[in-house]
Amino acid sequence: MSKSQSKLTSKTPSSSRKGLRVAAPRGPRTLGSRNAKAAATARQRAAFSPLYKQIKELLLESLGAGEWKPGESIPSEVELANLYHVSQGTVRKAIDELAAESVLIRRQGKGTFVATHHEDEVRYRFLRLASRHGQEKREKPASKFLSCIVRPAEQLELDLLELPVASDIVEIERVMHFGDKPVVFEQIILPASSFKELTLETLQKQLPLYGLFESEFGVSMIRAEEQLYAVAASAKVSELLGISEGCPLLAINRIAYTYGDKPIEIRKGMYLTKDYFYRNSLN
Repeated sequence: MSKSQSKLTSKTPSSSRKGLRVAAPRGPRTLGSRNAKAAATARQRAAFSPLYKQIKELLLESLGAGEWKPGESIPSEVELANLYHVSQGTVRKAIDELAAESVLIRRQGKGTFVATHHEDEVRYRFLRLASRHGQEKREKPASKFLSCIVRPAEQLELDLLELPVASDIVEIERVMHFGDKPVVFEQIILPASSFKELTLETLQKQLPLYGLFESEFGVSMIRAEEQLYAVAASAKVSELLGISEGCPLLAINRIAYTYGDKPIEIRKGMYLTKDYFYRNSLN
């Protein structure tokens, strides 16, 4: 990498992004294989932010470009400090933030790794349902997928997923069981352009859903925004959850984002909270 490329406040014009799914690099990878144009975009966007924030943006660009895949280790703090021509402390602060956001995971004596939804410590981080009966361990749900279809997107779906006019989406319906009890009904909306080969048969492999998205489609879920409100169970949902029609449910609407803060999933959930509650931590 040239010195001009390493300057974090570069005025190099930004380039447009071309999709979410970037194939993993072939052959041996080095620190210098980072996409220069993507890095320039991040530098321009973060030019007036604190230095560690700029490093954080550059790391996210590399992750989004597939340089370090879920489950893989990233270079050491010393290597990254040398690459970006900053102090090791600046790199450490950037990594600390990404670890706090569960994008990266530190492992004592082993290094820092890209988080993957195939691991328990990450796979349930968006599932906030907890038992009312004082169980210390979070229960692991089982999914029963009901359908997986491709259809034209509605206008609201186009807007929320930032899709072009006339785009198709993949619509999934599933029921999540805790123990032998159906507790959650979900409708999941995905852009068909990013999930072309997703079928009901693929879903029934019973992999963690976000883990499946990582390994099969190269899409990582980084963060999510949710809206919570109360609803009455419809006839369809009441039958699926084994409750009476009109029973009160907790509705949770979620938009999940991948790298580049790109919206990639709409999720509408109906939660039966008779034996469960929604748990969250506020800092």
